Amino acid sequence: MPASKLLVVFGATGNQGGSVVEYVAKDPVLSKEFKIRAVTRDTSKPAAQELSKLGNVEVVQGDLEDPTSLKPVLEGAHTVFIVTSTVYDDRLEEHELRQGQNAADAAVAASASYIIYSTQPNVAKISGGKHKMSGHFDTKNEVERYIRALPLKSAFFAPGGFMQNFSNHMGPQPASDGTYVLANIVTPTAEFPLINIKDTGKWVGAIMAEPDQFDGKVISAASEVLTWEEIAQTLSKATGKTVVYKQIPVDVFRSFLSPLSADFMVEMMFFFQDFGYYGPDTKKLVAQAVADARGKLTTFTEFLEQTHYTLP
Repeated sequence: MPASKLLVVFGATGNQGGSVVEYVAKDPVLSKEFKIRAVTRDTSKPAAQELSKLGNVEVVQGDLEDPTSLKPVLEGAHTVFIVTSTVYDDRLEEHELRQGQNAADAAVAASASYIIYSTQPNVAKISGGKHKMSGHFDTKNEVERYIRALPLKSAFFAPGGFMQNFSNHMGPQPASDGTYVLANIVTPTAEFPLINIKDTGKWVGAIMAEPDQFDGKVISAASEVLTWEEIAQTLSKATGKTVVYKQIPVDVFRSFLSPLSADFMVEMMFFFQDFGYYGPDTKKLVAQAVADARGKLTTFTEFLEQTHYTLP
């Protein structure tokens, strides 16, 4: 019997959307219930072509910045996965808020039943107003609040820090003595929840399998919570190199960043340190998310092994 419901996935060629498409297409239960429409701005790129080979997947063109492109994309949709793109420029909030609202409004207009949105915590609320300039966290949470007011069911996926970031801008840097330094402005014991972002589908799949159970809820999606010292130790074990964590002054940290993102990054890192990524119950919320996931999650150690992580 062919699948009767349509899942529409925005950002289908990105890490989050791609994980959702692949997970649902390969899941023996969900693949029988849902056919998939994978949305990307460019259907000709290799990642889009790979998705079309999965079976039960239709790859279509759509742009969250262009509301007119969304009507045909969402026609017949039952469930819609929305992830907005973050670009640190002088119009970050405007772009991301518009993308989220465009997709949500189009889902309602198409009489969709359920939205799953990739969100982030409400920094100002959790910190009692101490931290207010938190870039895409603020904007994604504003979109979440917008969706909650719409006349359809919804659930929210809030990913922790991407393990993938330690392969690029957050990775250790070589020191003159042959060791490597993992540097940030927070204390060595500050805690940071980590997610292999390619595990996204395991949580979105859990929501799709039991939508009523997750209606209105936020999944604090991470596989574990490590201190920055523990992250450095894990990198050392994985690479066989000496990696040490070093807390650096704010002005030095800023010098590593784009002027457009520096204020946001400083504010966010101190928020994580002072209040917890998901607030004071971060560890409890992550433990619940691990239990909720549909499938085994990737630990940081496993991620480093699977990606053959090395240091030069």
